[in-house]
Amino acid sequence: MKIGMVLYPTYGGSGVVATELGKALAEKGNEVHFITYSQPVRLHKFTKNIFYHEVLMSNYPLFDYPPYETELASKIVDVVLHENLDILHVHYAIPHASAAFMAQKILKSKGLDIPYITTLHGTDITLVGKSPSFEPVISFCINSSSYVTAVSESLKKDTLSHFEVKKEVLVIPNFVIKSDDSKTINRNDYAVDNQKILCHVSNFRPVKRIEDVIKIFSIVSTTIDSKLILIGDGPERYKAESLCREMNLCDKIIFIGKVPDTAQFLKIADLFLLPSQTESFGLAALEAMVEGVPVISSNSGGLPEVNIDNVTGFTSEVSDISKMAQDALKLLENKSLWQKMSNACQKRAELFCLENILEQYEKLYFFLKK
Repeated sequence: MKIGMVLYPTYGGSGVVATELGKALAEKGNEVHFITYSQPVRLHKFTKNIFYHEVLMSNYPLFDYPPYETELASKIVDVVLHENLDILHVHYAIPHASAAFMAQKILKSKGLDIPYITTLHGTDITLVGKSPSFEPVISFCINSSSYVTAVSESLKKDTLSHFEVKKEVLVIPNFVIKSDDSKTINRNDYAVDNQKILCHVSNFRPVKRIEDVIKIFSIVSTTIDSKLILIGDGPERYKAESLCREMNLCDKIIFIGKVPDTAQFLKIADLFLLPSQTESFGLAALEAMVEGVPVISSNSGGLPEVNIDNVTGFTSEVSDISKMAQDALKLLENKSLWQKMSNACQKRAELFCLENILEQYEKLYFFLKK
């Protein structure tokens, strides 16, 4: 089967999932064509079944903002026509689903009818989608899709409550891939033997509540000798760095920045912190769990579907820094409890293995190809 994968190529969860899904489909003999504005960050190597089509932006003085949606639709049409694609899988509603709809109509005028699946990942619904200016477009694109999937029951519920959706929304959760155990870093480069390592991975947007991460760590570090590793970058990094200086924690907090492989840091972590305002799924938490790292998180959005309270870690109300810190201490001070939850994390992560999720998408592809 020839599949067009339309995605954001960045470090965000939707881009990671779409890229890894495409790579897995290619390994099974499918031909996968990634269509986006730059090479996906997780697309490290190419095989004979993987292709990348760059959406080049025109730079006309007439446009204050380049019309990416139009350029993308034109690129989709070109790739479908010349690569004979069977199906499109678009990740994120805006602008990918709307561009796919436009491309579909253009192709129909040329005698071709290509179906497209829209996968909703979160902020396209919970943040962008709540804007009245986007609502009519998102509703229309969702209802025009051949199939619609959401990555969690929570996101499905949000979609149905915010939009007039007539299509059935199927829940196909995100997946996690166990990392290569040979790719490790030296723990002693970041902490001495008796220190605990707490870790956080995100795009440092306000919704991630990075300042809460630092405040939780501040409480923990007064009782337990520990280090905090922050992985990622984004608009809240400056505030986070300023808070570290104000709280005199700079010698205990390490800002790594963006890295293509976060697993190497998760392997040396003792605890993962994710106190987000909301998460449509919580892929970062799942990536920690597959490495056996218990999670301290908020109970918002799809997080309780991933991190099971008192089983794989602990969940709390958003902004309850005190409870999150106490839960972290409870885990770090009790070796047997930590080991029990670490084992539970790995067992839970097995439910979200690539093979299980890939099979669900393949069923949709083959049904639409008939």
